[in-house]
Amino acid sequence: MELRPIAYIRNNFKEKFGIPRQSGLSDIISEIVFEKEFRDANALRGLEGFSYIWLIWGFSENQENNDSTFRPTVRPPRLGGNERAGVFATRSPFRPNPLGLSSVVLEEILHTEEGPVLKIRGADLMDGTPIYDIKPYLRDFDCHTDARSGFADERKYSTLEVDFPQELLEKIPEQDRKPLIQALEQDPRPHYQDDPDRIYGMLFGKNNIRFRISDGTLKVTEISESHQDS
Repeated sequence: MELRPIAYIRNNFKEKFGIPRQSGLSDIISEIVFEKEFRDANALRGLEGFSYIWLIWGFSENQENNDSTFRPTVRPPRLGGNERAGVFATRSPFRPNPLGLSSVVLEEILHTEEGPVLKIRGADLMDGTPIYDIKPYLRDFDCHTDARSGFADERKYSTLEVDFPQELLEKIPEQDRKPLIQALEQDPRPHYQDDPDRIYGMLFGKNNIRFRISDGTLKVTEISESHQDS
């Protein structure tokens, strides 16, 4: 099977560090921009009637996926980054085929000079991530309220308190402040790192967000303009 991208994601997550670990954990707004050959509004006919969609996409920035060696176990963040679990029992990006699956909110279908563009909310994808397919989310079949979630039921997500000084927060566009704080609350660090003196940097849009974490609180210490292309 040959896969080719039909579209790409456009948003403020410019690097892997800091991206929410699951869809729906941040209200980040993203856009799905179609490749030229797929910019036909007829391909989206009827999609406006759905509030959620599934995205099938590629872990394009994981260099380990270029290694053909099969690794049957991985260290999922939910287990602290030290315990191993079977790759097919996790959502690890390091897989035999580097494909991701995300459920996101379809906010709006825009008609632009770039053709139809999907405005979505809650994506856990980096800017520029290739999209291979889009499918509608069906409430009667895709939602299983009695489902068990394995070790994820036992290891619940814990969030950090975010100390974001007002003078720094005002450097962020107002519509981006809540999604950024939500991403920081999820603790962007690898789970095996716990150095209260370390300063971390996270690219978000045109800004480099610098912070440290101690005793369950993430304190933003500096915001500077990124020199990377946005």
